[in-house]
Amino acid sequence: MRATGAGRCEYVGIGIIGSSPLLAHRYPDTVIPERIEPVLDEVRPLAERLSAGGHRSYLVGGTVRDLLLGREAAAIDFDLTTTALPDEIEEVVRPWADAVWLQGKRFGTIGCRKGSRIFEITTHRAEVYVPESRKPDVRFSDSIEADLSRRDFTVNAMALAIPEPELIDPFGGTADLAAKRLRTPLSPDESFTDDPLRMLRAARFLSGYALAPDDELVEAVQRLHQRLEIVSAERIRDELDKLMVVPKPGGGLWFLVRTGLAGVFLPELPGLALEQDPIHRHKDVLAHTIAVIENTQPERIVRLAALFHDVAKPKTRSFGPKGKVSFHHHEVVGARMTRARMQALRYSGDDIDSVSRLVELHLRFHTYKMGWTDSAVRRYVRDAGPLLDQLNELTRCDCTTRNQRRADELARRMDHLEARIKELQAQEELDSLRPDLDGNQIMSHLGVGPGREVGQAIAFMLELRLEEGPLGEVEALRRLDSWWAARNN
Repeated sequence: MRATGAGRCEYVGIGIIGSSPLLAHRYPDTVIPERIEPVLDEVRPLAERLSAGGHRSYLVGGTVRDLLLGREAAAIDFDLTTTALPDEIEEVVRPWADAVWLQGKRFGTIGCRKGSRIFEITTHRAEVYVPESRKPDVRFSDSIEADLSRRDFTVNAMALAIPEPELIDPFGGTADLAAKRLRTPLSPDESFTDDPLRMLRAARFLSGYALAPDDELVEAVQRLHQRLEIVSAERIRDELDKLMVVPKPGGGLWFLVRTGLAGVFLPELPGLALEQDPIHRHKDVLAHTIAVIENTQPERIVRLAALFHDVAKPKTRSFGPKGKVSFHHHEVVGARMTRARMQALRYSGDDIDSVSRLVELHLRFHTYKMGWTDSAVRRYVRDAGPLLDQLNELTRCDCTTRNQRRADELARRMDHLEARIKELQAQEELDSLRPDLDGNQIMSHLGVGPGREVGQAIAFMLELRLEEGPLGEVEALRRLDSWWAARNN
């Protein structure tokens, strides 16, 4: 914002000039840029209903931050805070909204949907964690400044009064956005004691908004990181997921390691920082892992697989002659370690299966150094299943060597493999590899009922399918007869 007169300000996009937190922080005569008008038009009917009941209301937090930064409003769910109590909010929104949900009511939040837009309306509050408790002690307030003081960072501690717009920025959030600075509204010790998850959230804001943390914030995290232990695994998991899908999460991941936070909920990550010595030379596995994560597209499952893909290297490291270092079977051990850590973080069974499978398969490409036969391609596709694209992405991005010749060679081999897959897919149904004969056909032809023999026959026919491609029913039956005769003899 830029002051244009007594109390009058205008937005200047990303190049925001903010007020000092020591100066007046209300801007009642705010010039609203055209891009924000549609948002105000959408929120105004709800704000007017609250106002008619004698309640003040505000757009708040990330909504205001992202609007100031010019982010698309279509991607924003609207967060509002108000002087109304939860029962009063519910009374206002029920006749207006298309749907209402009350799961957060005891914490002061009423959720609703109007058309395709989601609104969360929360009573002004201060949220404090008591020592050794995983549950916040919620206290309501009638002051917007008090509410903003209890928010995580100054860049989120801004509000826009509605229906008549007035910017409220008591802690200099606009200035911090312009300066690319991450601070807490109150002292960082007080903020992180209120909700220890904010320490983890700081990593996401450092990466997602290219902010630099104040020294005071970093020192507070280093002192208080063990307090993250009182936060539920589900909240930590959700925050980790959000960090993993920002375009460049590397800065946040290094922050987690260097402040000690990662050691609380993901000790395998700092454990990748293997010591270096002049005799046993090997790649810095932690730096490599973060580089692989940043190489991949910001898709949650493949990013998590990149996070865990070398997790077992410290456990499997061994030293050979001439300083050669090896990590035999680290993909198999890593898949087990991945499963255990993701279970501890309360990931879903589907997520655990997908990520651990990618970790297990991430070296499969390198086992085919002598070339790819048709059967090898079929097995690769069959084993990857629906994760084929993510596996190829992880395999490509796992190459972080500075040796350009080697990098180019790996890329050429991967291009060749993907071309082979497309060729075979054009020739046969490679995505759903099945034997030429199903169980019913086998039982009918051999004159047997369900049992172990049928399973063995299906496995035999699948091996033929993988090795030789489609045989056709006549040839498949002939091969089945030969196998059955040999088995009975």
